[in-house]
Amino acid sequence: MKLQQLRYIWEVAHHDLNVSATAQSLYTSQPGISKQIRLLEDELGVEIFARSGKHLTHVTPAGADIIRAAEEVLFKVKSIRQVAEEYADEKKGSLSIATTHTQARYALPGTIKSFIEHYPEVSLHMHQGTPVQISEMASDGTVDFAIATEALELFSNLIMMPCYRWNRCILVPRDHPLAQVSELTLEDGAAQPIVTYLFGFTGRSKLDDAFLAKGLAPRVVFTATDADVIKTYVRLGLGIGIIAAMAYDEVIDSDLVALDASHLFASSITQIGCRRDTFLRGYMYDFIEDFAPHLSRDVVSDAFGCHNKAELSDLFSHLELPVY
Repeated sequence: MKLQQLRYIWEVAHHDLNVSATAQSLYTSQPGISKQIRLLEDELGVEIFARSGKHLTHVTPAGADIIRAAEEVLFKVKSIRQVAEEYADEKKGSLSIATTHTQARYALPGTIKSFIEHYPEVSLHMHQGTPVQISEMASDGTVDFAIATEALELFSNLIMMPCYRWNRCILVPRDHPLAQVSELTLEDGAAQPIVTYLFGFTGRSKLDDAFLAKGLAPRVVFTATDADVIKTYVRLGLGIGIIAAMAYDEVIDSDLVALDASHLFASSITQIGCRRDTFLRGYMYDFIEDFAPHLSRDVVSDAFGCHNKAELSDLFSHLELPVY
């Protein structure tokens, strides 16, 4: 059994059983991958993938367990390399982050700029996706950190740490009737066509919960994954926009009015998550603390010492989170 073979079966499983796409991503040949998978199956005496002719059709029950075990082995190998790299040169290495458009565009630029200035020899990679995709990437070790508001709690092997609290604003053109209302109500919002985030993005669930609690049925006419697209369609007159308040720029968005909606919706918390068995290099601690100053090295170490969500909740219960 070779590490290369374990890598191949994991990659094939994460490329929808497409061996050709896997070969392209690994810069190797399709026949080579197929041969190594067959050799591994022969050695183990079980099929990892079921086949129809030359095509892989699905992962077998035995294969699912083997791929999960392979993932753990591959992650341990990655951790061993990170330990060695930390002692060889603490300022060289790589850091990969998965996040949403809102975090990448509005919350992270300052931290990214500072990190690159302090660690010019660390290769920094950012992946964007849905909250579930982001959480999956952190859970399976594809990235070091996931930064999101939704979905991180779905994966039990992630340590989740709160970064900041935020709320929403309602965007309207300057000549819109709501721009003259002194204090908005949920009824005001429900009476208008709404342009907002796709469900599962950027705290959308809190928005839906607020309307539901009041027995209101909002008319959501258009959804998108990022605030910049939402602003575009508000400008076109499609409806009022409900976005994260941090995504409104007084200069760039001067043609729109941002109406405070913090009294209408419960606040949301953006978290940073990583695998429980992650070996955190020094610059990883620094990245976390720069993004969320209350998450010092000692606090993060304590979080990794927690055995369950209840202990994590107790650890962070006393924190007064910054409001973005």
